[in-house]
Amino acid sequence: MDRNSIIGFVLLILIAGGYFLWSNHEQKVYYEQKRADSLAKVANQQEVPEAASLPTAEDNSNALAATTDSLHANITTAFQGKNERITLSNGKLSIQFNTKGGAPVEAALDSFRTYESKYITKDDQQLRIFSGDSNRFAYLIPVNGKTIATDELYFTPQIVDLPDGSKQLRMTAQLEEGQTVEMNYTLPADRYMLTANLRLQGFEKDLKNTAVIPLHWTTQALHTEKDLKYERLNTQVHFRYSDEEHDYFTLERTAQKTMEEPIQWLGLRTHFFNSTIIADQSFKSADFNGVIPADSNIVASNTSVLNIPVVASNDFTFGYRWYMGPNDYKLLKSYKIDMEEMIPLGFGIFFFVKYISKWMIIPLFDFLGRFISSFGIIIICITLIIRFLLSFFSYKSYLSSAKMRVLKPELDELRAKYGDNQQQMGMEQMKLYRTAGVNPLGGCLPMLLQMPFLLSMYYFFPTAIQLRQSSFLWAEDLSTFDSILNLGFNIPFYGSHVSLFTLLMTATSLFLAIYNRNMTAGAASNDPNMKMMKYMPYVMPFMFLGWFNSMAAGLTFYYTCSNLVSMAQQFVIQKFFIDEAAIHRKMQENKGKPKTTSKWQQKMEELQKAQAEKMKQQPRRNK
Repeated sequence: MDRNSIIGFVLLILIAGGYFLWSNHEQKVYYEQKRADSLAKVANQQEVPEAASLPTAEDNSNALAATTDSLHANITTAFQGKNERITLSNGKLSIQFNTKGGAPVEAALDSFRTYESKYITKDDQQLRIFSGDSNRFAYLIPVNGKTIATDELYFTPQIVDLPDGSKQLRMTAQLEEGQTVEMNYTLPADRYMLTANLRLQGFEKDLKNTAVIPLHWTTQALHTEKDLKYERLNTQVHFRYSDEEHDYFTLERTAQKTMEEPIQWLGLRTHFFNSTIIADQSFKSADFNGVIPADSNIVASNTSVLNIPVVASNDFTFGYRWYMGPNDYKLLKSYKIDMEEMIPLGFGIFFFVKYISKWMIIPLFDFLGRFISSFGIIIICITLIIRFLLSFFSYKSYLSSAKMRVLKPELDELRAKYGDNQQQMGMEQMKLYRTAGVNPLGGCLPMLLQMPFLLSMYYFFPTAIQLRQSSFLWAEDLSTFDSILNLGFNIPFYGSHVSLFTLLMTATSLFLAIYNRNMTAGAASNDPNMKMMKYMPYVMPFMFLGWFNSMAAGLTFYYTCSNLVSMAQQFVIQKFFIDEAAIHRKMQENKGKPKTTSKWQQKMEELQKAQAEKMKQQPRRNK
């Protein structure tokens, strides 16, 4: 490497590092500004008098309390009572209801535990999706020209065990004579989906004067995983319109959104769990306002308003379901309402890779899970299967590289003959490739065909709930980073810990790049840009070292295995399947055969000739 190449290489590293620093700073400023704008918008909307539009998530709760206080004198029984907790549990999901408000105030998953409690005691309590007084679930019901909130009412509970093993809870609040607010809940025997409905009896006169009944739903997602920062990055609000179009917003980027069209469901998704309300018909409109709080125990807080369409009736009922459970792809897909789209398996320009996960990786993962209990062994098996399926493309890539190596002496002669005349060199090089029957892009296309599988794994492993709290070797949890050393300080672009699987991934990537250094021997060029590209395989692993240091251990372990298998595969192919002497003989035979020039080759030759002619005329013009 000459002095100019070294200088260019160093400048490339400095420019890349400067770009990442600037990009990280700008992204941080952008998100902080978005959050500040959201908080300011909430404060401003609370100061604006209520308009004739539908209520939003920022309605003034103090004014609502004053309205309900004016009804206390006439509805004494509904506003007086005892605050008690009622629990429904089926072994998977345990829900606590409060007699004041008649709604769920806590949801816990019996089969899951938080990251911290996993290492405290086996008798520790189960994982909670939401819990605490900051969570709210209340309907705003019209009564005699005023509005009352159901979380101000006291309900009388009644539990019934159904023959199929389900448990039913009926919450009843008696208002004026003949007016009853009833909330019914049914928890199936073995499901995470709660079935519920709101029933209003004797409200026909009041319902004639309103278009919607707003449902105010405030939920706080609790910290359950190892990496709080990563949890917040993965916290999103998902919803599906009635026309079956799914959409979502990441709270750190979009803190507020109003959906004026009817929606079927809306849910708050964290890294591995979600809480979603699904209407039997649809909500007329909805809006949400999300906040990432400073409290270390809270991942995010979401306040939503779901507007229930009203049809005046003396016996009005609105049915819905409430999912409180894990982000399990197979389970969410079983509901057939696109809830599995909550799991990010590929988006943006790489949206297509999610179909590889849906149609191949997830079924293969589930199939192997039936016979193998260790998810680390399953990852090794998946690596071997995928590399075997892609072995044909690997063979074609190595074969193309072997052909380029065989042509290297002739290419060196052309470089010595034409020197710095790049135009003539390019034309002669293409002519040599054509006569020898070599496609210079033959090694690139097979490698590109393997990229979708690498990307699909990049999305799959961090979202696979099966890996959550599953240990392998030194990694205590394959769904998060494997820390073998906590540094006690933060290194920019790297973090405050050392991930051993990431180090192994980097080391094997470097070793693979060195192992492949002779594969491109025939593609050597005097082009400075090509010289710089030769060193990119050695630079990229160090760039990925910081990027993957906080990624799931299952992902970095897969990439490590993939690198090792690639080296073994390459050794076997070169040792037993590629005979360079036979390849050379074949190419010499091809030179004697008449060649047909493709339209693409003709076009390239025409462009090269035109460029060469232009370069010849350039000195004349200068004279």
